Amino acid sequence: MARRYDPDRRRRIIDAAIRVVAERGITGLSHRTVAAEADVPLGSTTYHFRTLDELLVAALRQANEGFATAVRDCVRLDDPDADLAAELARLTGEWLTGDRARAELEYELYLAALRRPALRPVAAEWTDSVAELLARHTDPVTARGLVAVMDGICLQSLLTGGAYDEGYARDLLGRVLRR
Repeated sequence: MARRYDPDRRRRIIDAAIRVVAERGITGLSHRTVAAEADVPLGSTTYHFRTLDELLVAALRQANEGFATAVRDCVRLDDPDADLAAELARLTGEWLTGDRARAELEYELYLAALRRPALRPVAAEWTDSVAELLARHTDPVTARGLVAVMDGICLQSLLTGGAYDEGYARDLLGRVLRR
C-alpha cells in the first residue's frame, strides 16, 4: 500500500495530545490515546514523537503561543503614553477569562515541567519570550518581575477558582513598575 501524503499529520497529533491532556490530564496521555484522538495509526505518533516527553514538548510549545502572541500583537503597548500596568492587567484578564479551560490546560502543561525535565527548556522559553517582549517597555529585570507577577496571579486564580481581579493585578503590576 502506498504511503499517503499527510503534511498536517504532525500538527494533528499535537492538537490531539492537547485535547487528551485537557480531557484526561497528563496521566491520561499515551501514544495510543493520542493516536485514537487524532484518528491516525499508532505508528504515526511514535514516528513523529519517539517519547511522550517529545510529544509534551511540542504540545507545550504550541500552547505557549497564546499569551506571548497577545502581548506581541497588543498595539496599545507600543504607545509610549500607555499605562503598562493597566494594559498588562487587561491582557492577562482577557487571556485568563477568555477560555478558562484553555488557560488551565496551558498551566497543566507548563507545570508538568516540575516532574519532566524535558519540558523545562520550553517552559523557560515562554517566560523568556514574554520577558523579552516586555523589556522593550522597561528594563530586563523588571520585565521578568512582571512575568512572575502575571504568572502568579493567573496560577492563584486558576487554583482557587476565584474570579480574576483586574484592579488588583493592575495595582500589583504598577508596584513592580514603580520599584
